[in-house]
Amino acid sequence: MTVDQLYHIGFGRFDLGENPPIAALLSGDPERARAIAQATDGVRCIRTLSENRGLNSYLCELADGTRFCSMTTGMGGPSLSIVANEAFQVGMRRMIRVGTCGSIQDHIRAGSVAIASGAVCYQRAADDIAPPEFPAVCDPFLTVKLAQCAAELGVEHHVCLCASTDTFYEGQERVSGANPTLLRRQRGLIEELRSLNVGFFEMETATLAKMGVVYGFAAGSVCAVIADRSESEQPKLELKTQAVGDAVRVALRGLCC
Repeated sequence: MTVDQLYHIGFGRFDLGENPPIAALLSGDPERARAIAQATDGVRCIRTLSENRGLNSYLCELADGTRFCSMTTGMGGPSLSIVANEAFQVGMRRMIRVGTCGSIQDHIRAGSVAIASGAVCYQRAADDIAPPEFPAVCDPFLTVKLAQCAAELGVEHHVCLCASTDTFYEGQERVSGANPTLLRRQRGLIEELRSLNVGFFEMETATLAKMGVVYGFAAGSVCAVIADRSESEQPKLELKTQAVGDAVRVALRGLCC
């Protein structure tokens, strides 16, 4: 590691070359970040930037010459906050989360794509960026662009608020894990959020959105819907590959603006 390289992501501005990108796709899963870079039609992987700590990052180029980074954030707000902070330091000014989520509305079905306009924030990491009352809103222009891209691609999509939690089980009112006993504030959470027209659960968008507003970059979030929480706590894995592929296509098209 050189002095130019950031400690966690393992690369610096110098590694991005003479025509550095200003946009990044952020995936919680390192395999998704690798697949975007190395196994996606229309994407050329210029080089691997780092595989430090499992936070794999790749310098990529689209067919029209648009360059971007495919980066791994790990799961949850705390890990994402570190990666997004260091990504901003190396010049990223547009960051789009590409992840998975669970719908809490009957009309948002597994297999579709959910584009977050903002988030109900249940994340302590986000509260370290700005106070709890601070709005966790995605960049409105980027959000509209992503919705337009989904429509152009013929991808079933929904633009709505999400709820970002720190935990996958208790925080999302799951009783199928090791702890079937929920706190009072967690019981009935899905029904409450559903009545407020919140569309889905996930674990990163609120932190990214607050960072975007405070730091001054455009934050977006595109999630593959892989669970219908109205029916079951379990993901529908048979729909995951197609839904994630659609979310990636939407996000990549959103880079070209």
